[in-house]
Amino acid sequence: MPAMRRHHPLSCLTVLALAAAAASAHAAPVEPAYQLAQQEKPALINTMKDLVSIESGSKDIEGLDRIANLIRDRLAALGGDAKLVEPTEVYRMEDTPEKVGKMVLAQFKGTGKRKIMLIAHMDTVYLRGMLAQQPFRVDGDRAYGLGIADDKNGIAVILHTVAILQKMNFKDYGTLTVLINGDEEISSPGARATMTKLGAEQDAVFSCEATRISGDRLSLATSGIGAIALKVDGKSSHAGSSPELGRNAFYEMAHQVLQMRDLSNPDTGLKVNWTLANAGTNRNVIPAVATAQADVRVLRTADYDGLEKTLQERVQKKLISDTKVEVKFERRRPPLEVTPAARALAAHAQGIYAEIGEKLAVYDTAEGGGTDAAFAAAGTKAPVIERFGLRGFGAHSNDAEYVDLNSVTPRLYLLTRMIMDVSQDKAAK
Repeated sequence: MPAMRRHHPLSCLTVLALAAAAASAHAAPVEPAYQLAQQEKPALINTMKDLVSIESGSKDIEGLDRIANLIRDRLAALGGDAKLVEPTEVYRMEDTPEKVGKMVLAQFKGTGKRKIMLIAHMDTVYLRGMLAQQPFRVDGDRAYGLGIADDKNGIAVILHTVAILQKMNFKDYGTLTVLINGDEEISSPGARATMTKLGAEQDAVFSCEATRISGDRLSLATSGIGAIALKVDGKSSHAGSSPELGRNAFYEMAHQVLQMRDLSNPDTGLKVNWTLANAGTNRNVIPAVATAQADVRVLRTADYDGLEKTLQERVQKKLISDTKVEVKFERRRPPLEVTPAARALAAHAQGIYAEIGEKLAVYDTAEGGGTDAAFAAAGTKAPVIERFGLRGFGAHSNDAEYVDLNSVTPRLYLLTRMIMDVSQDKAAK
């Protein structure tokens, strides 16, 4: 998951104000949910150790199979109809491997009507072999490990929330669906279709990426992520004796990048930044091929269409007429856009947190990164809310990734109570 930028606190004020009224209706934590959330902490730490101790990089199919089997077995032991799902509809991008990891899908049947889904991912950005130098460890109130903040803590939170519900014999939901995928760090090429399909069937979706180490929060919006790949084919020639016989792909690529440097739009949150370029093979050869890439962030799905149209129009304007210019646009992730239903449900979550004397921020502006919550929301107006995981730090670093163990009980209580209240129609609508 990409790094996040700082959020302006004013964007939270409306939701925080709504939460004040919700919080006043609650005086004390609901038992036995809170007591069980406290008791479940040691077991959750052990689960994180088990998960971190399996290397599961996005392209490590053997490791992904191992961790998927572990998660499936744990969900089955909790009473779920759990299975491994092989992706059959794969969205191919520049970096999509030939084979992507399986998903773990489990469903728990209840006696009620509401359908709720919990999602997290089991893949990491790390390479096989790094675990030996950095095994799981606990140091004071911190648990360290590769992938622990992104997102193996989220899997543990889901497993132990389900365990709490089981111990309470709570089955007032219609179905409780758990979906854990193994390709989030490469933009979920295999899981996106399944997430969208299942998400459209739910009354609520809770995504369990980690919250910020600086304070508990939920997110109602995430950025959409795209990528632009530009390729120019020219003609090589001797740079000293006959440069005029060549067609300099480097020049044309530079021209294209410069004429597309103004595609960002601060008013809509569209960001286009050219970040990579490559041209030529030798100093004394006119380059026949040049390439460039750009990173794209959007806050609105509709901005993808406009950008793609503009790209195709711009590349028709060439500096060197007889070069060939191609531009490809990848929609790596849609944005998660705020809905009224998500706002209301997040305000209810703040009331739940107030029951245990904790404060919960709700961010309704995208912070720069994208997550799978957007795929789950792509086909529904039902509430989809991100960041039900533990407080975490150091995602994608190779020496400082950890979670705050003081957040275990509050986060377990929050997710448990959200499931209970949605199931029993007690949550705000």
